[in-house]
Amino acid sequence: MIICGVDPGLTRCGVGVIEAKDSRKLCYVHVSVVRSDPEQSQDLRLLHIYNGLVQHLDEYSPDVVSIERVFAQANRNTVLGTAQAAGMAMLAAAQRGIPVALHTPTEVKLAVTGNGKAEKIQVERMVAKILRLNCLPKPADAADALAQAICHALRPSGALQGGEREQHLTRAQRQWALAQQKSQLQGSVQRGM
Repeated sequence: MIICGVDPGLTRCGVGVIEAKDSRKLCYVHVSVVRSDPEQSQDLRLLHIYNGLVQHLDEYSPDVVSIERVFAQANRNTVLGTAQAAGMAMLAAAQRGIPVALHTPTEVKLAVTGNGKAEKIQVERMVAKILRLNCLPKPADAADALAQAICHALRPSGALQGGEREQHLTRAQRQWALAQQKSQLQGSVQRGM
C-alpha cells in the first residue's frame, strides 16, 4: 500500500510518501515540500499548492492520502490558510478517486511515538527510525508529512492486514486505540447533554 501523507500549509505544504508492506515494514519513498510565495495573492498561492499536490499524486499514485486534521489555533489566519491547503489536498485526491483519511496531530504523535504530547524532535527521530533514514527529515513540514503517512499505516484498525486482531497491535497502537475510544466516548457524552 502506498500512502501519501500531507502536512497542509499555505506557505509550506509537506508531502511524504511511504510504502506499507504486509510484514508491518514501512519503507520511505519520497518527501518534499510544496512552497508558495507569501507575496502572491491567496488564490494564486492555493493554486500553486494544488498543482504541486496534483503532481505528487500523479507521480506516486498512492492508495490513500492521509491529511492532518485542522483544528482551531490562536492565530485564525494560520488556521484558515492551513484549512484551505488541506482542502486542496482533499480535492486533488477526490478528483483521482483516492480515499482520504484525516488524523489529528495528537493521533499522529501517539501512533508514531506512543505519546500524544511528544515534542517535534521526538516525532522526527521516530520517523527516521521507523523508515530507517540516515538523518532526520527536514524541514519540519516534511517530517510531519511522513509522520502523517506512518500514522495512517499504523492505525489500530489494521491498515496493513485488513483488520488485524488486537493482539498484533504494537504498544503505541493499543494506546492510540484506547485514546480514540476515550475521545469518542467523551464526544457522545457531550452530544447527549
